[in-house]
Amino acid sequence: MKMHAKYMGLDLNSPIIVSACTLSEQTDNIVRMEDNGAGAVVLFSLFEEQIRHEEAKFKSVMSETSYAFAEALDYFPDLDEFNMGTDEYLEHIRKAKERVNIPIIGSLNGITNEGWIDYSKMMEQAGADAIEINIFFIPGDITMSTSEVEHRYLNIISNIKQTVKIPVAVKLNPYFSAMGNMSLRMKNAGADGLVFFNRFYQPDFDINELVLKTDLHYSESSEIRLPLLWIALLYNKVKLSLAATTGVQSAVEVIKYILAGADVVMTASSLYKNGIPYLKTMNKELQDWMYMMGFDNLEAFRGSMSQQNISDPTAYERANYIKILDKAK
Repeated sequence: MKMHAKYMGLDLNSPIIVSACTLSEQTDNIVRMEDNGAGAVVLFSLFEEQIRHEEAKFKSVMSETSYAFAEALDYFPDLDEFNMGTDEYLEHIRKAKERVNIPIIGSLNGITNEGWIDYSKMMEQAGADAIEINIFFIPGDITMSTSEVEHRYLNIISNIKQTVKIPVAVKLNPYFSAMGNMSLRMKNAGADGLVFFNRFYQPDFDINELVLKTDLHYSESSEIRLPLLWIALLYNKVKLSLAATTGVQSAVEVIKYILAGADVVMTASSLYKNGIPYLKTMNKELQDWMYMMGFDNLEAFRGSMSQQNISDPTAYERANYIKILDKAK
């Protein structure tokens, strides 16, 4: 079975990509990911807070009013526990590129233009094959309009694309009021790919201690339905690479996402649960399914279950919702 895939113009030997996670902090792990069949690796994210925190520390050393800058540092999260600073991150890209042949995708996580522009260029110079921007922005300010929220995304994309020549993917949140139109506008702003979807931090409460719980749960396969819907709706309607990154626990989810129209499928939770060698298992199961179904390459079935290609396109819309309710009577 031919497992070749293309993502934002990059040639991949497999459609399965390791999504941004702490497993990629070790270069040896990236080598193991390649050895076990990863098509590419998205590195763990470099956070805007890290960039700004390091800049503030530098200014505090250089400025005579160091006390004021030290006080300003209190406004940033405590980032001393991060394993890598910004310079180390760039060196990590260089080392990874020296040791593997698969594409290495840098990851920037933030909410403003500050720091992103310079560091996206530095990532490119360090050897990154592409950049994934994770605009982790929760619009909690009730005075902020929808147009202001959308402009923030589009402005960041446009500014980065004016700075680098390598492809840029945008990791989306699922809450835009007009996802299709926003996807088109992101393309027009310069995006080369869209990643569905970002898992926003959602708090929980400890009812005994009356504090916010800061635990994080791995994604579950049941979470694929929303990104599956939007990938199936947007397939062949926006000329962008489409990546899925939620709920991928096995080859089953990989197959479903490609049937919907995804170019690549990203996973991290499955590797935390099963180890990096599980990539080989997922690739083997995908190949076995393709053989059983008579598909000799990914393009033979990519998008075959998208809205564009199914016999009843209304199955993705309101009509099917009404049918489901009718069956429940």
